[in-house]
Amino acid sequence: MSLMPYQYVVLRCVPRVEREEFVNVGLVLYCEDAGFLECHWRVTVARLRALDPQVDVTAVSDALCFIDDVCAGDEDAGSVGRQSLSSRFGFLKAPRSTVVQPGPVHGGLTADPSEELVRLLEALVEPPAYERDAT
Repeated sequence: MSLMPYQYVVLRCVPRVEREEFVNVGLVLYCEDAGFLECHWRVTVARLRALDPQVDVTAVSDALCFIDDVCAGDEDAGSVGRQSLSSRFGFLKAPRSTVVQPGPVHGGLTADPSEELVRLLEALVEPPAYERDAT
Protein backbone atom coordinates (compact mmCIF):
# COMPACT_ATOMS: atom_id res chain seq x y z
CA MET A 1 0.00 0.00 0.00
CA SER A 2 1.62 3.24 -1.12
CA LEU A 3 0.89 6.49 0.61
CA MET A 4 -0.05 9.57 -1.36
CA PRO A 5 0.25 13.19 -0.20
CA TYR A 6 -2.95 15.19 0.15
CA GLN A 7 -4.08 18.65 1.19
CA TYR A 8 -7.29 19.70 2.84
CA VAL A 9 -9.15 22.72 4.16
CA VAL A 10 -11.86 22.75 6.79
CA LEU A 11 -14.88 24.79 5.73
CA ARG A 12 -16.12 27.19 8.36
CA CYS A 13 -19.50 28.84 8.64
CA VAL A 14 -19.01 32.42 9.80
CA PRO A 15 -22.57 33.71 10.23
CA ARG A 16 -21.46 37.18 11.32
CA VAL A 17 -18.14 37.94 9.65
CA GLU A 18 -17.49 40.97 11.85
CA ARG A 19 -17.49 38.76 14.98
CA GLU A 20 -15.04 36.20 13.52
CA GLU A 21 -16.83 33.31 15.26
CA PHE A 22 -17.25 30.11 13.28
CA VAL A 23 -18.46 26.52 13.28
CA ASN A 24 -16.73 23.86 11.18
CA VAL A 25 -19.25 22.62 8.62
CA GLY A 26 -17.28 20.72 6.00
CA LEU A 27 -14.00 19.66 4.51
CA VAL A 28 -12.43 19.67 1.04
CA LEU A 29 -9.70 17.11 0.36
CA TYR A 30 -7.41 17.19 -2.68
CA CYS A 31 -5.02 14.38 -3.63
CA GLU A 32 -3.24 15.03 -6.92
CA ASP A 33 -1.77 11.51 -7.20
CA ALA A 34 -5.25 9.96 -6.99
CA GLY A 35 -6.99 12.59 -9.13
CA PHE A 36 -9.24 13.22 -6.12
CA LEU A 37 -11.08 16.41 -5.13
CA GLU A 38 -14.16 16.03 -2.94
CA CYS A 39 -16.13 17.89 -0.33
CA HIS A 40 -18.19 16.44 2.51
CA TRP A 41 -20.22 18.63 4.82
CA ARG A 42 -22.67 18.55 7.73
CA VAL A 43 -24.82 21.49 8.76
CA THR A 44 -26.07 21.36 12.34
CA VAL A 45 -28.65 24.12 12.56
CA ALA A 46 -28.51 24.37 16.37
CA ARG A 47 -24.75 24.99 16.25
CA LEU A 48 -25.16 27.73 13.65
CA ARG A 49 -28.03 29.37 15.51
CA ALA A 50 -25.91 29.42 18.69
CA LEU A 51 -23.66 31.92 16.90
CA ASP A 52 -26.43 33.81 15.13
CA PRO A 53 -30.12 33.08 15.67
CA GLN A 54 -30.86 34.80 12.34
CA VAL A 55 -28.36 32.81 10.23
CA ASP A 56 -29.66 32.00 6.76
CA VAL A 57 -29.26 28.22 6.79
CA THR A 58 -30.38 28.01 3.16
CA ALA A 59 -27.57 30.38 2.10
CA VAL A 60 -25.06 28.24 4.03
CA SER A 61 -26.33 25.06 2.36
CA ASP A 62 -26.32 26.75 -1.07
CA ALA A 63 -22.69 27.84 -0.58
CA LEU A 64 -21.72 24.29 0.38
CA CYS A 65 -23.59 22.87 -2.63
CA PHE A 66 -21.63 25.27 -4.86
CA ILE A 67 -18.40 23.90 -3.34
CA ASP A 68 -19.65 20.37 -4.15
CA ASP A 69 -20.25 21.51 -7.73
CA VAL A 70 -16.74 22.98 -8.01
CA CYS A 71 -15.19 19.75 -6.71
CA ALA A 72 -17.23 17.66 -9.15
CA GLY A 73 -16.47 19.94 -12.10
CA ASP A 74 -20.20 20.43 -12.55
CA GLU A 75 -21.44 22.99 -15.09
CA ASP A 76 -23.34 24.74 -12.26
CA ALA A 77 -19.91 25.83 -10.93
CA GLY A 78 -19.40 27.99 -14.01
CA SER A 79 -15.96 28.49 -15.53
CA VAL A 80 -14.16 27.36 -12.36
CA GLY A 81 -15.78 23.93 -12.77
CA ARG A 82 -13.98 23.49 -16.09
CA GLN A 83 -10.53 24.08 -14.62
CA SER A 84 -8.04 21.41 -13.53
CA LEU A 85 -8.41 19.75 -10.12
CA SER A 86 -5.45 21.71 -8.74
CA SER A 87 -6.92 25.01 -9.98
CA ARG A 88 -10.30 24.16 -8.49
CA PHE A 89 -8.68 23.36 -5.13
CA GLY A 90 -6.77 26.63 -5.38
CA PHE A 91 -10.05 28.46 -5.90
CA LEU A 92 -11.68 26.69 -2.95
CA LYS A 93 -8.81 27.28 -0.52
CA ALA A 94 -8.52 31.00 -1.31
CA PRO A 95 -9.50 33.25 1.61
CA ARG A 96 -12.84 34.97 1.26
CA SER A 97 -15.16 37.05 3.33
CA THR A 98 -18.40 35.13 2.96
CA VAL A 99 -20.62 33.04 5.20
CA VAL A 100 -18.61 29.88 4.31
CA GLN A 101 -14.84 30.31 4.47
CA PRO A 102 -11.91 27.90 4.09
CA GLY A 103 -9.55 27.50 7.01
CA PRO A 104 -5.78 27.07 6.60
CA VAL A 105 -4.43 24.36 4.30
CA HIS A 106 -3.22 21.21 6.05
CA GLY A 107 -1.67 18.08 4.60
CA GLY A 108 -0.92 14.45 5.22
CA LEU A 109 -0.39 11.07 3.63
CA THR A 110 -3.04 8.47 2.84
CA ALA A 111 -3.56 5.27 0.90
CA ASP A 112 -7.25 6.10 0.41
CA PRO A 113 -8.31 9.75 -0.01
CA SER A 114 -12.02 8.92 0.27
CA GLU A 115 -11.58 7.16 3.61
CA GLU A 116 -9.33 9.96 4.84
CA LEU A 117 -11.98 12.54 3.95
CA VAL A 118 -14.56 10.66 6.05
CA ARG A 119 -12.10 10.27 8.94
CA LEU A 120 -11.23 13.97 8.93
CA LEU A 121 -14.89 14.98 8.68
CA GLU A 122 -15.71 12.91 11.76
CA ALA A 123 -12.72 14.29 13.67
CA LEU A 124 -12.99 17.96 12.70
CA VAL A 125 -16.58 18.70 11.73
CA GLU A 126 -19.00 16.37 13.49
CA PRO A 127 -20.38 17.88 16.72
CA PRO A 128 -18.63 16.70 19.88
CA ALA A 129 -20.36 13.81 21.68
CA TYR A 130 -21.64 16.07 24.47
CA GLU A 131 -23.48 18.18 21.86
CA ARG A 132 -24.93 15.13 20.11
CA ASP A 133 -26.15 13.73 23.43
CA ALA A 134 -27.89 17.00 24.32
CA THR A 135 -30.06 17.08 21.18
